[in-house]
Amino acid sequence: MTRFIFITGGVVSSLGKGLSAAALGALLQARGFKVRLRKFDPYLNVDPGTMSPYQHGEVYVTDDGAETDLDLGHYERYTGVVARKSDSVSTGRVYSMVIQRERRGEYLGGTVQVIPHVTDMIKEFIQADLGDEDFVLVEIGGTVGDIESLPFLEAIRQLGNEVGRNRAMYVHLTLVPYIPSAGELKTKPTQHSVKELLGLGIQPDILLCRCDREIPIGARKKIALFCNLREERVILAQDVKTIYEVPQAYHAEGFDKQVCEHFGLNASPPQLKRWDDITGVIRRPEGEVHIAVVGKYTHLLDAYKSLAEALTHGGIANKVKVKLDWFDSEIFEQDDAVQQLEGVHGILVPGGFGERGSEGKIAAARFARERNVPYFGICFGMQMAVIEAARHLADLSGAGSTEFGPCADPVVGLMTEWTRGNDVERRNEAGDLGGTMRLGAYPAVLADGSRVAEIYGAHEISERHRHRYEVNFHYRERLEAAGLRFSGTSPDGLLPEIVEIPNHPWFIGVQYHPELKSKPFDPHPLFASFIKAAVAQSRLV
Repeated sequence: MTRFIFITGGVVSSLGKGLSAAALGALLQARGFKVRLRKFDPYLNVDPGTMSPYQHGEVYVTDDGAETDLDLGHYERYTGVVARKSDSVSTGRVYSMVIQRERRGEYLGGTVQVIPHVTDMIKEFIQADLGDEDFVLVEIGGTVGDIESLPFLEAIRQLGNEVGRNRAMYVHLTLVPYIPSAGELKTKPTQHSVKELLGLGIQPDILLCRCDREIPIGARKKIALFCNLREERVILAQDVKTIYEVPQAYHAEGFDKQVCEHFGLNASPPQLKRWDDITGVIRRPEGEVHIAVVGKYTHLLDAYKSLAEALTHGGIANKVKVKLDWFDSEIFEQDDAVQQLEGVHGILVPGGFGERGSEGKIAAARFARERNVPYFGICFGMQMAVIEAARHLADLSGAGSTEFGPCADPVVGLMTEWTRGNDVERRNEAGDLGGTMRLGAYPAVLADGSRVAEIYGAHEISERHRHRYEVNFHYRERLEAAGLRFSGTSPDGLLPEIVEIPNHPWFIGVQYHPELKSKPFDPHPLFASFIKAAVAQSRLV
């Protein structure tokens, strides 16, 4: 019997609903339950694929090629449950499906309305593509009170009534702010947020109260009294030093216990040893390395959320703290500005789109190559490293990418055709932008004796992609003669996946996004190896 837990947020955004859902999923999983996590976003975009990272943070990509909200990354990192396209739903996607059905005449001439047609579609998405999960955790994006969220809140109210309270639970995350001038925590925002939710017909079963300090017993009692809850159902969600302490912190507050009691489950205590081990390494590292991340969206770190976490995982694998130095790549387009990278133990150039800052990324790749600093290029970062090598090793001074316009030597160009399983996918420059990239998991074959084959411990891998442009294999022979090695390709040998410089301490570029598959309890091998190389570099600096 599948049970549904609906997680909503109030007062302000960015309180951490995604982390709360992920942590609860990890706790239930640690008690022996099978879980699934889903995100419902109220924006009208069909998916976040065409949105600027400054608008909504990174775009997380699933194995089946869905462009999703970054919270799905939290879900996977905490539970290891592979997310699917069906786990990320937006208002745009809901309305698209409703309109398609209306155009096909499936509503039999009836007037199409928010209730019941839109809410029915939302309920359909909530219950679709499920198997034998014990719990489905459904996070509703936005903040209670937003007009955009109303159809989702109405849908989960209806579904709770339909499946019964023994199969549905409502968790509400609110803010309990501390007012310095008054010297106290204020419960009124939480009271008003719950009142708003009650006005929509939803009585929360558990309140998660975000705060930066302990909530006094009297304040907890007041919240419980005014919000129609037992005191033990008011759960402290206090700030912690690392996000990987959240499962233990919630367990200490009795969050998972109260969930089990609500559903009448007498489950065994959770096994949290792996979380204790992870936080133990984070709290007591055996060293520190400095990694320079040279990117385009460094003013909003959520744009690189999975990347930052994967680097932390690499640190966990090597029992060191990873200190990230964020650099806007545009600054390296000035003379000698790249010298700011002196003393770092590793340089990483992540994915991105567009010409802005590209020359700065090329300068960072050249600095790493010439100074023997470990270099990790991901997607766009690989392409810029190849252009750098083409210009300065292979004497192709006109090397560039057609993404930026015509160039003498298009070392990087638009992909127009590739295979996915038994199907051929085609694209052109005039096509739509949304959902038209090479998206999702694709296999790659690693060359015998290559560094990446040694790192992976395998000759065949599967990694997630999100890109439109590809290194032009017509230049392979000349680039390899200059010192690059194409050490990973698509199974048909037509698409380059990985480049490396064999005589460099650690210089690897990958066309895919390995950060999307890294987890704290299972660090991605490339990130573990990169940080290991950075540790070795730190002993030389």
